[in-house]
Amino acid sequence: MPNTKSAERRMRNSAQKHDQNQRVKSRLKTLEKRFLENLKAGKKEDATRAYSEATSGFDKAAKTGVIHSATANRKKSRLGVRLAALK
Repeated sequence: MPNTKSAERRMRNSAQKHDQNQRVKSRLKTLEKRFLENLKAGKKEDATRAYSEATSGFDKAAKTGVIHSATANRKKSRLGVRLAALK
């Protein structure tokens, strides 16, 4: 348990930030999975749309500091390579 008021406040803020970051990361995994499902099904248009949503999500997460920018760039690049192989 925290000993001071400021430590108590930091504990609350950390918990809130942790929850928000977990929601964003979960959404990123969902977007990536949706893209891969469309890719495996061979749906080019749906895969392209899902790729756009996933890259946007990765950029937003990197901008807010949820994930590192290099991680976002690496994932976007790998998804892009798989999309290009489909076409």
